[in-house]
Amino acid sequence: MAEVQEKDKKPSEEFTDESEEEDSEEEAKLKYERLSNGVTEILKNDAASCMTVHDKFLALGTHFGKVYLLDIQGNVTQKFVISSVKINQISLDESGDHVGICSEDGKVQVFGLYTREGFHENFDCPVKVVALHPQFSRSNCKQFVTGGNKLLLYERNWLNRWKTVVLHEGEGTITNIQWRANLIAWANNVGVKIYDISTKQRITNVLRDNVSLRPDMYPCSLCWKDNTTLIVGWGTSIKICAVKERNPTEMRDLPSRYVEIVSAFETEFFISGLAPLVDQLVVLFFVKENPDQMVTDEECRARPRLDIIQPLPESYEEISSDALTVRNFQDNECRDYRLAHAEGEPLFYIISPKDIVVAKERDQDDHIDWLLVKEKYEEALMAAEISFKNIKRHDVQKIGMSFINHLVEKGDYENAARKCQKVLGKNMELWENEVYRFKTIGQLKAISQYLPRGDLRLRPAIYEMILHEFLKTDYEGFATLIREWPGELYNNMAIVQAVNDHLKRDPSNSILLKTLAELYTYDQRYDKALEIYLRLRHKDVYQLIHKHNLFSSIEDKIVLLMDFDKEKAVDMLLDNEDKISIDRVVEELANRPELLHVYLHKLFKRDHHKGQKYHERQIGLYAEYDRPNLLPFLRDSTHCPLEKALEICQQRNFVEETVFLLSRMGNCRRALQMIMEELGDVDKAIEFAKEQDDGELWDDLISYSIDKPPFITGLLNNIGTHVDPILLINRIKEGMEIPNLRDSLVKILHDYNLQILLREGCKKILVADSLSLLQKMHRTQMRGVRVNEDSICESCHATILPSEMMKSFSVVVFHCRHMFHKECLPSQGTIPGLQFCNICSAKRRGPGRRGKKTQLLLKKKTSIMPASKREASPPDSHPKIKKLDEDEEDLASRATTATDSSKTGNMLEKTVEPRTKKKRSSSTEGENTPTKICKQSSPPKDSSKTSDPPLKKAKLLNATSASSCGETPSQNANSKASLKRTASTESEDELSSSDSSKVDFFRARDGDDKPSQDQTDETKPAEAFTEPERRDISVKEHQHPLEK
Repeated sequence: MAEVQEKDKKPSEEFTDESEEEDSEEEAKLKYERLSNGVTEILKNDAASCMTVHDKFLALGTHFGKVYLLDIQGNVTQKFVISSVKINQISLDESGDHVGICSEDGKVQVFGLYTREGFHENFDCPVKVVALHPQFSRSNCKQFVTGGNKLLLYERNWLNRWKTVVLHEGEGTITNIQWRANLIAWANNVGVKIYDISTKQRITNVLRDNVSLRPDMYPCSLCWKDNTTLIVGWGTSIKICAVKERNPTEMRDLPSRYVEIVSAFETEFFISGLAPLVDQLVVLFFVKENPDQMVTDEECRARPRLDIIQPLPESYEEISSDALTVRNFQDNECRDYRLAHAEGEPLFYIISPKDIVVAKERDQDDHIDWLLVKEKYEEALMAAEISFKNIKRHDVQKIGMSFINHLVEKGDYENAARKCQKVLGKNMELWENEVYRFKTIGQLKAISQYLPRGDLRLRPAIYEMILHEFLKTDYEGFATLIREWPGELYNNMAIVQAVNDHLKRDPSNSILLKTLAELYTYDQRYDKALEIYLRLRHKDVYQLIHKHNLFSSIEDKIVLLMDFDKEKAVDMLLDNEDKISIDRVVEELANRPELLHVYLHKLFKRDHHKGQKYHERQIGLYAEYDRPNLLPFLRDSTHCPLEKALEICQQRNFVEETVFLLSRMGNCRRALQMIMEELGDVDKAIEFAKEQDDGELWDDLISYSIDKPPFITGLLNNIGTHVDPILLINRIKEGMEIPNLRDSLVKILHDYNLQILLREGCKKILVADSLSLLQKMHRTQMRGVRVNEDSICESCHATILPSEMMKSFSVVVFHCRHMFHKECLPSQGTIPGLQFCNICSAKRRGPGRRGKKTQLLLKKKTSIMPASKREASPPDSHPKIKKLDEDEEDLASRATTATDSSKTGNMLEKTVEPRTKKKRSSSTEGENTPTKICKQSSPPKDSSKTSDPPLKKAKLLNATSASSCGETPSQNANSKASLKRTASTESEDELSSSDSSKVDFFRARDGDDKPSQDQTDETKPAEAFTEPERRDISVKEHQHPLEK
């Protein structure tokens, strides 16, 4: 409940109920103050009867007929004596330039405050209300209405005369009029009516609910919320009416507007005034005395209430309710109170005969005041920080200091100290005052962790005082402060001296020693700090060494570092080999072999060669301290003396290491013997034999295992892919019982079948690839070679074609697209008719290399003769294909792909695993077509899309005539058909002879492969063979014996 105070009155008149104020935990929405200054003097001898509020001034009417113009603070600016009786109503236009006044004796005056124009009229009956047009200052809006027994409209015409129109009469005295825009609302004894001045139509009639109440004792309260919303309060009833436009189709004889009641509800008390507050309502209630109580009891006499309510369609919700203690409230009736409000701002005036109270919304300062009264200091501080730009009466720091004082009084020193950091900010004086206050109450520890240590720093004496306090009572807290506080905050030497004094009494105190080391570090005396850290075996010793580069100080402390933490020490030493050499570390650790081993082991892991001169020493160290890593060391080290290592391992009976060393030294038999005799592990023995891949070693293993059935089982299960199992099976004695023999034999057969399947699959792939390459080679060689005027001889660089085409000429064109004049080529050598491309042969052989290749030379001489003689050309002029045996030495050195084999003759490729051979592709059919010089009927295919054969074969072209150089389509078709038959016969014979070409998987055969007899027949020209002979040749080419 709110309070309205006045100092010159008794407490009963000044305050609201104190118990209600104390019990209320909700903050009031409005604050109240009396309008004083000139108003106080006026109301001492007079009484207020009405008041109108404008945003510029206030207009107050009294019971003695005077009108006062006041400023917002209540000071009198103008005074008008209108009558000797009560002023009933004062009306102002929106501009505040004109005022209308009516009194109880029937006087009505309308005049301008700053002009001489005016209207003065005396009626023979009291005029209760007057209302000016809101735009009265405009010349076309000179209108006002008065209400007494009837409602009169006054309007000034163009002759400057006032015209009177009766708008309504006959329903009793009009007690209230409110004019808003074009709508006039008035109340009489029957109800409330609204008149539209623009259409000159009355649009509604809202009846009074409780007709038992006297209209003069409980007058109607009217208030416009906006241009179309009227709020009506009468008795205990409130109605909210909305003026709406009527649909033109429904108008007929009805007004253009109508009124809809959007909310109607009953209240608990009688309504004395209404005012809008956004979407809420401010209601002034008159509370009637309780008839059951004695009238003389002042505590039971009613005070007016100002409530804020939220209207609902049929009820309301109370937001706040304040009982007001106004002067002489015991003598007032409902009609004596009025509520006036200012348009556009939440400012409300409660008018009573002897008092005027101003109610306004509480601002942030008022909110903070209420929080401070309720001792909600933290919320008050937060509100002040958020709205520090809007508060006027409060200071954030003062509120914070009040909060700190409150916490100290409560004994909450921790929170008080925490708030100091936020409240005191960078005010050094306040900080020091608070520190001394906390010292006085013995709570320096509480404020120590919140002292400023950044840009703002207190005097060093403040920090030293706190450190000395901790050093006396709390070593842990002292160490924490030393770690957290920068060394520049205090005198480091003074604190070091104080710590040393305490260590004299307790020299083994680890906390003080550690703190002293940190102080030495701050003072850059790192050698002393390092000594203390090593003494304490503290983990920060390595960080200290790295941070301050103290490697020169630890050369004689390597053993201490290793004793403290081997891993970190070794990592640090290895990372800084340039500062502490390996030799120096080894020297320091010479008397501690276990530590030396850790260091050398990590060094070896990082680099196998850095510590090579210590590898011999490491053998003994591994054998003594780390046997599991000995064998990996022996495997990885290339600088380890094998004899020394073997001696150590034999002395200590390290079998695995000895086996490795023996095998590395070449004594594999002795190593295998140790595995079988000392370890008795057949799997390891087999693995060892596999690694060595030595046939004699396998024989030794079989010989040793032949009388041990478990070993035989292991051999049968594991050696199938390395040694012929028949060798082992033949040596097994008859009648010997071998465990799991059946499973072992099944496994051997299964592996054998798998090998056969793999071989057959590989052979099928090989045949298919050979056929594909043969076809590709055939297509390539069947392409024509274009010879034109731009072609040149690769030897003499002259044009390949003569200028006179009538003469006969000879040109040699190779498959590599190099062209030569026949006379420009060197002699054919020992083999007549065989010619090589000089350029490609030189590139392939290289400088100084000797070798022989077979080429097909396609030679054709063409002479220019009459057309009649062309048909009589001898058949010897057709191309001849000759195939020669290759030099065997060159055959062995040049094992090429199937394409190369098809060009150079039958060529055998030897492999070991798997035992397969490459079949020769029948290439004679692809070489039977010579390249001829002719005018081609269609553009040749791009020869760059297919790779040329590795061995280039020449075609000798003798230019004869253009008509005889073409090849008939039938010849071309026969050639292709022959090629297809040869390739298919080859594939069928390969597949059908796969069974006969299989070799014994477990037995090796010696002897070199011999060339096929059919190979000698291939030197014959292609024309010398019939079609069956050709097929026979192509079949025989793929039936070579299996090579070793």
